[in-house]
Amino acid sequence: MGAGGGGHNPFDIFESFFGGNPFGGGSSRGRRQRRGEDVVHPLKVSLEDLYLGTSKKLSLSRNVICSKCSGKGSKSGASMKCAGCQGTGMKVSIRHLGPSMIQQMQHPCNACKGTGESISDKDRCPQCKGEKVVPEKKVLEVIVEKGMQNGQKITFPGEADEAPDTITGDIVFVLQQKEHPRFKRRGEDLFVEHTLSLTEALCGFQFVLTHLDGRQLLIKSNPGEVVKPDSTKAINDEGMPIYQRPFMKGNLYIHFTVEFPDSLSPDQVNALETILPPKPTSQLTDMELDECEETTLHDVNIEEEMRRKQQQAQQEAYDEDEEMHGGAQRVQCAQQ
Repeated sequence: MGAGGGGHNPFDIFESFFGGNPFGGGSSRGRRQRRGEDVVHPLKVSLEDLYLGTSKKLSLSRNVICSKCSGKGSKSGASMKCAGCQGTGMKVSIRHLGPSMIQQMQHPCNACKGTGESISDKDRCPQCKGEKVVPEKKVLEVIVEKGMQNGQKITFPGEADEAPDTITGDIVFVLQQKEHPRFKRRGEDLFVEHTLSLTEALCGFQFVLTHLDGRQLLIKSNPGEVVKPDSTKAINDEGMPIYQRPFMKGNLYIHFTVEFPDSLSPDQVNALETILPPKPTSQLTDMELDECEETTLHDVNIEEEMRRKQQQAQQEAYDEDEEMHGGAQRVQCAQQ
């Protein structure tokens, strides 16, 4: 507040918070450019697109600075200071919360939409109608590289909506991988489910798998190899290409399920017993076995069984709660 040409503006601190002098008038310094918002678009891609790489052309509409008035909004290039906010673009409202308590809030000026300027109707630019920007259609070519991941972002810097005194934001495409009917992806690896018959699991198998690039892979077991249920085998370097290192690939994992027959005839059982390793002999004598209680096994869906038991327990707890409340009411009536 001292004298001299180099003195500080006493309202600098107010302007740094609220963008204007409390007694009217704008800041003596130039406004700092703000950054425009980014525009985010989801981009659906197939697993084949991420494996092979692809390009997609997309037509987008955005606002650009009006070429006729160079973003001024007026024919003369001049504008008046907004009377509503005194050219600050912001308004400060004061709210009384109680004795000696006030709340100060800042919000963009409705009259000038936060620009701090107003343009007379006669002087408005005929092309943009005083809006300073006009719509433009633009085609962007999005390059999806090999090995890109679900959720990965592809950015086009400075391609979002333009606005005067604003640093243009980016257009961002977020990859969304569609579900594949055959392959599942985990990072750089691919996973496939395959079901074998019991004969194939014991005696050997062979099948053809069509890969994401159309190649036919011949998958077969080694001679004499037995594939156990729920086992997994790997083929090296047949997974996804590694992003930005497309000549390197992850692995392809095949998870095997073995399908057993529902029943066997006595002749089939006898034939199998002559081929397969012998059954383990019982450690009990015939007399001890006669003293054991016989049981009966039956098929069950364990998930449905547990769900039914849980529902039954909930119903019993509800019924017990109802009985307790009913009993309490009867006791109360008797006491009265």
